[in-house]
Amino acid sequence: MSTKVLVTGGTGFLGAYIIKELLVRGYSVRAIRRTNKLPFFIPPEVFEKVEWVACDILDVVVLDEAMKGANAVIHSAALVSFIKGERKKMYSVNVEGTANVINLALENNIPRLVHISSISALGRTASGDHINEEKKWMESKLNTHYAISKHKAEMEVWRGAGEGLKTVIVNPSTIIGYGDWHNGSSAIFKKIYHEFPWYTTGVNGFVDVEDVARATVSLMESNISEERFIINGDNWEFKKLFQTIADNFEKKAPSKEAGPFLSGVAGQLEKIKSWMTGRNPLLTKESIKIALSKSYWENDKIRKALPDFSFTPLEESIHKACKKYVEAINTMQLKL
Repeated sequence: MSTKVLVTGGTGFLGAYIIKELLVRGYSVRAIRRTNKLPFFIPPEVFEKVEWVACDILDVVVLDEAMKGANAVIHSAALVSFIKGERKKMYSVNVEGTANVINLALENNIPRLVHISSISALGRTASGDHINEEKKWMESKLNTHYAISKHKAEMEVWRGAGEGLKTVIVNPSTIIGYGDWHNGSSAIFKKIYHEFPWYTTGVNGFVDVEDVARATVSLMESNISEERFIINGDNWEFKKLFQTIADNFEKKAPSKEAGPFLSGVAGQLEKIKSWMTGRNPLLTKESIKIALSKSYWENDKIRKALPDFSFTPLEESIHKACKKYVEAINTMQLKL
């Protein structure tokens, strides 16, 4: 009998790639989705092998049923937002939803749980510090509400570990890859394709989505428990990231440096544009905090824990993603 893994957030960017990785390794997959629309960026034949459950992680009755018979849970469901109007919902999904997952995993005697968190749950720095898994959370103006919600979600996971649940926490940096460029970190590709003019000299960590999926499943398969792992491929300036994406799209790279003052101006321009288009802005007060901060994320711990694991060079990840985005545009899978 194959091992059955329940994946929450199965139609999300990372969740979809985790499902793909699990199926490649021969697992039986049950996944939670909130919508009937399946991600276009994963081949449809992959999702045909999945046992889908229509559920919201705030619905404890259906979530409880979804847990039945699972040998492991990968909790990937979360709301990523830097928009003030979505904060209440974000805290509800990220904190209350995670508490529900933990409580029901305990009640159903789930042997193993992997929680997808974020580097933001460790807190950022402004001075270019190198950060590893030993960093303690500190209250700071650099912390976004998303970061706070993920930190609080982790507290629920550690509580579950204290009550006997075998858990491991994954802290990916900003995830790069081929996805729905209208949402999440994939929106960076859309903005650069449309020749977004602004850049910052902030430094952040970036990682290939398929690398995060591979690391997540490998950690699920391991005997490691009550540990966290930063999953980060490279630390780059945003300027370098934008330039590399622009080069691969053969588009004009951002040429206007947005310091603290100009970032605020750019944010206001993005807000006006979002009102006109109905799309969420890339730059908000919260996302600007990230764009101006300088944090270098270390990955020694995951390399030691998974000695056969290696990260995809970011240049290669960007090239592969840009090629797929262009193909999707040309075949009308992706709207401009």
